[in-house]
Amino acid sequence: MQNILFPLSFRAALLGSVAIAASPAALAQQLNEPQTPVSAPDAPVPDNEDQIGFAADALQYDTNSEVVTADGNVQLLRDGNRLRADKVVWDRNSGKVEAQGNVSVTDPEGNIAYGDRFDVTDTLKDGAVDNMLLVLQSGGRLAATKGERVNGVYTLHRAAYTGCSVEDSDGCPKEPTWQINAVRVIYDPTRERVTYKNANVELFGLPLIPLPGLSHPVGDNGGSGLLVPNLRYDRNNGFEVALPYYFKLAPNRDVTITPHVYTDTLPMVEANYRHLWDRGAYQITGYVTHGRRVGIGDSDTVAANSQKDIRGYLDASGALQLSPEWSVDGSIRVATDRTFLRRYDISREDRLRSTIGAQRIGDDSYLSIRGWAVQTLRQGDSQGQTPIALPVIDYRLRMKDPLLGGVLQLQANTLAITRTHGQDTQRAFVGAEWNKRLLTGMGQEVTFTGYLRGDVYHSSDNLLTDVVSYAGDPGWQARGIAAAAVDVRWPFVGEAFGGVQRIEPRVQIVAAPHLANLSLPNEDARAVDLEDSNLFALNRFAGYDRFEDSSRVTYGLEYSLDLPNFSLQSIVGQSYRLDDRTSILPDGTGLSDRTSDIVGRTTIRYKDFIAFTHRFRLDKDNLAVRRNEIDATIGSKKTYAMVGYLRLNRDAMSSLEDLQDREELRLGGRVQFARFWSVFGSTVIDLTDAKEDPGSLSDGYQPVRHRLGIAYEDDCLTLGFTWRRDYQTNGDARKGNGFALRLAFRNIGI
Repeated sequence: MQNILFPLSFRAALLGSVAIAASPAALAQQLNEPQTPVSAPDAPVPDNEDQIGFAADALQYDTNSEVVTADGNVQLLRDGNRLRADKVVWDRNSGKVEAQGNVSVTDPEGNIAYGDRFDVTDTLKDGAVDNMLLVLQSGGRLAATKGERVNGVYTLHRAAYTGCSVEDSDGCPKEPTWQINAVRVIYDPTRERVTYKNANVELFGLPLIPLPGLSHPVGDNGGSGLLVPNLRYDRNNGFEVALPYYFKLAPNRDVTITPHVYTDTLPMVEANYRHLWDRGAYQITGYVTHGRRVGIGDSDTVAANSQKDIRGYLDASGALQLSPEWSVDGSIRVATDRTFLRRYDISREDRLRSTIGAQRIGDDSYLSIRGWAVQTLRQGDSQGQTPIALPVIDYRLRMKDPLLGGVLQLQANTLAITRTHGQDTQRAFVGAEWNKRLLTGMGQEVTFTGYLRGDVYHSSDNLLTDVVSYAGDPGWQARGIAAAAVDVRWPFVGEAFGGVQRIEPRVQIVAAPHLANLSLPNEDARAVDLEDSNLFALNRFAGYDRFEDSSRVTYGLEYSLDLPNFSLQSIVGQSYRLDDRTSILPDGTGLSDRTSDIVGRTTIRYKDFIAFTHRFRLDKDNLAVRRNEIDATIGSKKTYAMVGYLRLNRDAMSSLEDLQDREELRLGGRVQFARFWSVFGSTVIDLTDAKEDPGSLSDGYQPVRHRLGIAYEDDCLTLGFTWRRDYQTNGDARKGNGFALRLAFRNIGI
């Protein structure tokens, strides 16, 4: 092996090209051929641009003809360009360099060109090659019957491109799932972009989409251009074509414009702008069209006589980190009407929340200043009754108690709620909570809790609140809260069944005096239900406006079993009120009587194959099931089934929100029947009948929504077809069938 530096008066960089066959079939075959550069010791690195490094097993130099011939594992290196070949002949008079046999050329960007024979200039930058294969550093490969490189830009003739792997997991050649065939392809490594002339996409070996003027970026940086079109059909809008165009404004800013064209209604335009900087990010998405607004419950006759108007939706959100402690964030979500989002299948939400806020998170403190506004999209809801919360301020400080030990948390909170046609409420309180945890000599874990709080309320227009128990008395009101609790756990841990078993009885005693609850407005504690998550809570109400003012004892049993591939956790419990005064907790919550209902939860996991959770609530008198909830997933990531079942039979007052009875079944699953193919589906069925909810129109089996589809997904292609049927009509979001096609290619955005 000889390593030599030759002085040259030229600048160089390599050709980066490789080969394919003349016919499309031959091109595909060439794309499948994995190439490996010849292994040889590296050539010496030139000291300056007037030198080129040679490394070869044998080297001949004819001084008369000025021809240099290198044989055996030849390497040429200059300015980051590297050529490897079995043989290289360099004519110094003509400046022609000819490489023969297993040639590979690597350019400074890392692209590798392969071929049997290369003709290049002595600068190694420009040249041509027949039967060329170019493997891009950023992903993908190009193959052509002929190719050349001039000033760093590759031009390939009768070429094919694919972003797919051409080897399977065992290293054997395979046909690419898709490829783009074109009369001419230009690849600019500086712009990281491929441009085609008279191209067509070939999918699974079949010509699919003609694209005469296709251009797309390669790699992860992206670039401006068309994205994957979305095709869909539904009852509301007919056939839909959405063709997004992506504009890359800067490495950290972009905008996507998507026109939606329908056969049964006027077009709609969607725009999305994104901006990322060193301290945060934000995005703005908007939809706009022109059409008739049809309200929920309106008839087709009303819709036909309604006047056309601008319809749309705005969704903006962002966050900014001002310092390690301080951050601000916000979002705006608003629609022109209640049915727009469902009509165009953008979202199925029934409320849109907008917020703005700032927060500071320290080692032992937390401060949040926020504001909320909500737009209701629900049938029968009054927008004038929907609250605007501004400001909502919450401050907490945690410290060690220097007197009794334990942890002391101080809290200050204020809330102002305004309605355009409803009750206005302002609230402020300061409170302190003390907790101390001890371990006895017999292994019991004892936690002592003390709680003190003082509240001040002011409300007006209280008569505009329909539910009397929510309104409270108008004007200024005050309340003091005091509570104390002792919580005792006694865990018994030991080996069992080849694993670790834990049996833990638990008892909690809470003492709280009678409070003036009903004279105060109730804005944030309306939905209450006894369940395993709040069984041992100091206050079973969800918010601050109501506080459970009964002295009680709560008892339960927790059990867990941990095996190498199996785990089980379970809890069951009940509470008993020590005083006999009337409870402020309404019927149907499981807490209205002195003895509460029995609640529990069981969670089972087996490897990553089974995940099962069951929650229940049993009537204390007759053990009737008041809540029965099951969530289960069985299977692997590729083939699985999901089951969700919920039955609420609480016999609650219909006037109280979020306490209506309901029975619902949710099913979903996926079956992978081939390596890359799978079928999937889901359904939601309303099983509620008049016995459970007198206000329900369901007959006990009312489908809500079905979905069924087939999908293909490998390393370079995602293809899916989905059928969906909606069974409920909401204004102009009519029930009926919908079909959607999804197609995505790796490394390109067509």
